[in-house]
Amino acid sequence: MPESRSRKKRRPQRYQMEPQRKKRATHSPRWYGPLVLGLIGLGVAVVIWNYLRGDFATNGVLWTGLGIIGVGFIGLTFWK
Repeated sequence: MPESRSRKKRRPQRYQMEPQRKKRATHSPRWYGPLVLGLIGLGVAVVIWNYLRGDFATNGVLWTGLGIIGVGFIGLTFWK
């Protein structure tokens, strides 16, 4: 009766001291989410405050509020 072929054994890679470990995904700290959501809320409050004080559409205050919202939004893209 003929013998079946045996599988070829893989040679271990040379000079590898220990197997490579998988990198775990790091999570954001617990305070990071509320911080960026608070920034967005602060930016919205600045824009609303600009209109409530009676001086409509002051460019500096509006751009400041939109900038704070933008920083919060960019921070949300890095939240894990």
